[in-house]
Amino acid sequence: MNNFLKLITLDKKDWKEVDFGILLSAIAILFYGAYNIYTAIGSSYAKLQISWLVVSLVVVYIILLMDYRQVYKIVDVLYWIVVALLVFVLFTTKVNGASGWFSLGSRGIQPAEFAKLTTMLMVGKQLAKVDGNINNLRNFFQVTIYAAIPMVLIMLQPDMGITMITFFIILGIYYVMGLSMKVILSGFGCVGLAVLIVMKANFLPAHWSERLSNFLFSDVSDLAVNYQLSRSIISIGSGKLTGRTTPGFYQRVPENHTDFIFSVVSENFGLIGGVVLLLLYFFLLYRIVKIAKKTEDIFGVVIAIGVFSSFLFSILQNIGMTMGIMPISGITLPLVSYGGSSVLTTFISLAMVLNVGMKKKTTLF
Repeated sequence: MNNFLKLITLDKKDWKEVDFGILLSAIAILFYGAYNIYTAIGSSYAKLQISWLVVSLVVVYIILLMDYRQVYKIVDVLYWIVVALLVFVLFTTKVNGASGWFSLGSRGIQPAEFAKLTTMLMVGKQLAKVDGNINNLRNFFQVTIYAAIPMVLIMLQPDMGITMITFFIILGIYYVMGLSMKVILSGFGCVGLAVLIVMKANFLPAHWSERLSNFLFSDVSDLAVNYQLSRSIISIGSGKLTGRTTPGFYQRVPENHTDFIFSVVSENFGLIGGVVLLLLYFFLLYRIVKIAKKTEDIFGVVIAIGVFSSFLFSILQNIGMTMGIMPISGITLPLVSYGGSSVLTTFISLAMVLNVGMKKKTTLF
């Protein structure tokens, strides 16, 4: 019994190294989101969101009992399991034109959410093997192939949002690892050219092409093509400085509890409420970067920077698309938008960063 208790109890020394700032700010953001989910769609989804928080905190504690350096040994297994799930999910029933969910009763599990984490870990392991030398041509292609496999499978679902997040996770990691800016800029050029080609060739799913075309060429005020966006902008503007006392415009915004939750936040709490949310995110990101700077091994740095990149891009893209300054992509607002798989994988990612922080003064080998 004593051995079992020792196994499931975190050492006092490790407790002192846990960055509770990250954990508490993440919990605060989730509760902030749950309240706005409640006002947007009712208590049922808000309660589910909080239930996922409880599950996630249990998983966080389990991860803190581990050593992220031990995860290094099983990254290959985790990576290929998720790749297999990404293949299998392509043969499931399509929902809204996409096949990205395994049904579990009335709920579902989205393997693409877990792919963001396992792809990041696999890239980290491959970079650790080559001592971070990403500018070597052979190393670059070897690492990039591992990054590309899940992204291609996610695109086939199709899920543009998670594909974009995964791309920017890898981009952030490559930048920190010192990849030549010429290569990075060339990569952006190739991506832009590829998007134009596939749009011209009608290769993209219809809703992808429509969203990009509307963003590039349409007037936001044109309700025929931008109903969701125009309603979102009205909702955000109606919140003014401190929020409406009787909010309701967001009821007309489709997906107001997921993709467009920021319109609900802004209408409920106004500009001040939006700024408070951004400050919570800023504090969270600052603490993650602080851990990355103090970590002494490449695998740990990649974990921290990968999670940072995922958060940063998701925040900028989601808020930007609700205002019309970014294309609508289906990317949710981390910990604020409703989504069980997203909440769980986000807390797993943060737990990995916390674990890196606990062991930051030691190296992998």
